Amino acid sequence: MSANRSVRVRMAPSPTGMFHVGSAHTALFNWLFARHHGGVFILRIEDTDRERSTPEAVKTILDGLRWLGLDWDEGPEVGGPHAPYFQSQRRARYQQAAQELLARGLAYRCYTTPEELEQMRAQQRARGIKSPKYDRRHRDLTPQQERAFQAEGRQPVVRFKTPLTGKTGFTDLIRGPIRVDNRELDDFVLLKANGDPTYNFAVVVDDMDMQITHVIRGEDHISNTPKQLLLWRAFGATPPQFAHLPLLLGPDRRKLSKRHGAVNLLDYAAQGYLPEAMFNFLALIGWSPGGGETQEIFRREELVARFRLDQVAKAGAVFDLRKLDAINAVYLRRLSVTELTELCLPYLRRAGLVDETLTPGEREWLEQVMALEQERLKRLEEIVDFTRFFFGEEVEIEERARRQWLTRPGTADLLATLHARLAALTSFTAADIEKVVRGLAEERGLSAAKVIHPTRVAVTGRTVGPGLFELMEVLGQERCSRRLQAAVAVAKGGGLKGGYS
Repeated sequence: MSANRSVRVRMAPSPTGMFHVGSAHTALFNWLFARHHGGVFILRIEDTDRERSTPEAVKTILDGLRWLGLDWDEGPEVGGPHAPYFQSQRRARYQQAAQELLARGLAYRCYTTPEELEQMRAQQRARGIKSPKYDRRHRDLTPQQERAFQAEGRQPVVRFKTPLTGKTGFTDLIRGPIRVDNRELDDFVLLKANGDPTYNFAVVVDDMDMQITHVIRGEDHISNTPKQLLLWRAFGATPPQFAHLPLLLGPDRRKLSKRHGAVNLLDYAAQGYLPEAMFNFLALIGWSPGGGETQEIFRREELVARFRLDQVAKAGAVFDLRKLDAINAVYLRRLSVTELTELCLPYLRRAGLVDETLTPGEREWLEQVMALEQERLKRLEEIVDFTRFFFGEEVEIEERARRQWLTRPGTADLLATLHARLAALTSFTAADIEKVVRGLAEERGLSAAKVIHPTRVAVTGRTVGPGLFELMEVLGQERCSRRLQAAVAVAKGGGLKGGYS
């Protein structure tokens, strides 16, 4: 697809902490839109909050985007014709733009002190005004009045002269027409007293300079759009088209937050979600390909080809962890056993289950373990709990499993007989083991499950897991023998009513 330079979108996160999955969702939709149209995806860092912005947070943003596979055409570490891409490095440009508006009478210096502002707001609230606004007391100061305030040492902010009549509207590409009465808008601040720009001012100057054609962002920015449109018009520039995405919601349909679990994108990477799965999952939150399709697994190229903003939902979209788990499980099952083993090794090493270096034989055995557990995995981190019983000579039997299967009368004798027959095998394959287990069940007049379940508890310590006969083959004859002997001793100490029938 040839590059369509008429489409230029941007992602502009603030580096003040973690990289929220909501920000990742917005970045993904911008990226999909740009790639679908062969356009340009720009990364811009909005780091004007000096106290909270950190280099570590910038790194988190870059790492998160790279993990998700979202490459940017212009921005940090890439460069581009509209550099710099850090707002902290564009301060002189904002001051120049503010001077332009001041010179044209479209902005003014406001010398109102913070104390006066608070008193003004308190008086408005006392009159029943729920959303206090600046009362424009310094909108039309004379030069003499300005000099008097300056003589007092007051440091002014620069405010925009919002039109006092008319309406400001736009057609949202997702939500349709939106109009706001200008009387409802404030004379909002452009430059703070220290010379730093406010969000609404900096974003317009940046978008104008970087020739942004489409602004795709969260619906929480809808209220900012009329102010930004007024600035675009004040500069005599053609504004971009706007599309406001639904916010991510938790299962309780409240805005996604830490109370719902992890919200940091890289936390999901640490838990063992594959980037391809997260990409697929995020693309389906608030968007669907239409046509009543139920398909949920898409290749990246398919999503790029099919993505359209008019298929984005207006309502909030639920971040459903169960759906993410299901999608991730599909991608995990698609891995080769060698690939899965490589991805699981860091988790197993951190848990102390495997050494830093493995012999060829140890790796081959580990791949056999991975093959048994692959179907059950939803996240890579689960591999530690799922496979712990494969490592070490002894196994810790879960109390619930012990009470359910090792305390019944006759269990000790059953397991002792099974131990003797398995120990006598000259070939310890899954087929050999299954033949012995089922043969013993038939001989005792039991269902196969009545032998399989206590045997599973004996050799794994738990009631669920991969196929019993296959896992016993991988555990090996000696280890299974020792664990069965230990389980016989445990069973002899039990005794609940009932037995095998």
